[in-house]
Amino acid sequence: MKDNEIKSGAIQAGISYVIWGLLPIYWKFLGEVSADEILASRIVWAFVLMVLLLLITKKWSPFITTLKGLKDNQKRLWALVIASLLISGNWFVYIWAVNHDQMIQASLGYYINPLVSVLLGVLFLKEKLSPAQYVSFFMAIVGVVILSISYGEIPWISLALAFSFGFYGLAKKLIKVDSSIGLTLETMVVTPIALAYIIFLFVQGNQAFLSVSISTDLLLIGSGLATALPLLYFAKGAQKIPLSMLGFIQYIAPTLTLILGVFLYNETFSKAHLLAFIFIWGALAIYSLSKTKLFVNLGLKSKKGSGLGV
Repeated sequence: MKDNEIKSGAIQAGISYVIWGLLPIYWKFLGEVSADEILASRIVWAFVLMVLLLLITKKWSPFITTLKGLKDNQKRLWALVIASLLISGNWFVYIWAVNHDQMIQASLGYYINPLVSVLLGVLFLKEKLSPAQYVSFFMAIVGVVILSISYGEIPWISLALAFSFGFYGLAKKLIKVDSSIGLTLETMVVTPIALAYIIFLFVQGNQAFLSVSISTDLLLIGSGLATALPLLYFAKGAQKIPLSMLGFIQYIAPTLTLILGVFLYNETFSKAHLLAFIFIWGALAIYSLSKTKLFVNLGLKSKKGSGLGV
């Protein structure tokens, strides 16, 4: 792989994670809109945008071919439906968390997501872990337990985000289509539900779209672009760089979200939070290093590499 290609891939992947990390600012601007309406608008406008993109890039024919192929393959079709529902649920929880001042919990969810994805790989894909990776799991569990004791309840936002995205990655392994076609298919599956809900809101007179302000309308429409743009950058970058590099880059997003939550939106970051995050960060450091030559030389790397599920 050429150095220039790796460099451009790292930049593209980096851009995608920076956008994801800064997206809370976008959702905060829609704070007066309910999370369910934001989600419905995000799905519908993302689908519209992706259809236009497929037409412009002349991928409509491959899209139709893929769609016909899914109809003949029940396993892949159900994987698509499940993936669509999982990513929609993930989006909803994240938007809700951001607009209810739970960005620290949201960032934790994406910190532990790689470890959850590896766990799912072990359970469903029969992948094997190294001793170092077992240690990382134990440390992550300790971090979650500390937060649970601190909150007085299980940090459900973090776990919901981590597991929904982890299972989404698992379902995506069964589909394996072009990224733009995949996103179009996923939004297509849930668009009828989202559109029906928007119509319901209009009938009830409870919708924010076309009733609050022009800026709110534009932000709701723009949510489609906010959804599609980082995914497309990610798809381009991920193809050009090693998985180990991508593993490090992906921590940009939750780190930015954590910084925003603490320093921009003044969410409480207690000593319990710090202790829990130290365990999580330590777990991620061990997990990431377990993929490097140092651990390979020590014989601590697993026989089968575990994917990140993204």
